[in-house]
Amino acid sequence: MVESAGLLLWRRAGDGVEVLVAHMGGPYWQRKQNGAWGITKGLFDPENEHAHDAAMRETEEELGILPSSATDAEGRVRRDVPLGTVRSRSGKLITVWARQVLDGWDLPEPGRPRSNTFHMQWPPRSGKYQAFPEIDRTAWLSPARARPLMVPSQREFLDRLAELLERGQI
Repeated sequence: MVESAGLLLWRRAGDGVEVLVAHMGGPYWQRKQNGAWGITKGLFDPENEHAHDAAMRETEEELGILPSSATDAEGRVRRDVPLGTVRSRSGKLITVWARQVLDGWDLPEPGRPRSNTFHMQWPPRSGKYQAFPEIDRTAWLSPARARPLMVPSQREFLDRLAELLERGQI
């Protein structure tokens, strides 16, 4: 079974919240919008790594930085909140935690992550291999604006975050 883990980063913005979504890198996704954005996440081996550790590692690999958690009114660091697991159309299990970051926090270069790269033959059948970023850009969006852009299986995490916020549980 293929498994991946990630962090859904969120922050308070005005009267609502924003979530950080990442656009998939590489030539196949370059011009796509709807269904081409998602949570910072990646594969891990559950026999050798805990899912939460993998979520933090993958977020740092994709953004080039692991953002600190926000603090509560007493100055205590807020813990990452489990949002559970969903199964993607391909059958992969995706486990995600919500991490609240400081209001106004952003990447050192907003919208421009320092992502890991992958290599693939491009153009196809050319014999030439090129490096592409795993994610090529990020955006802070309201959950309503993020929803149509996200990979369909990951939209469930927006619903779970909204439910926890509505109940005042985070």
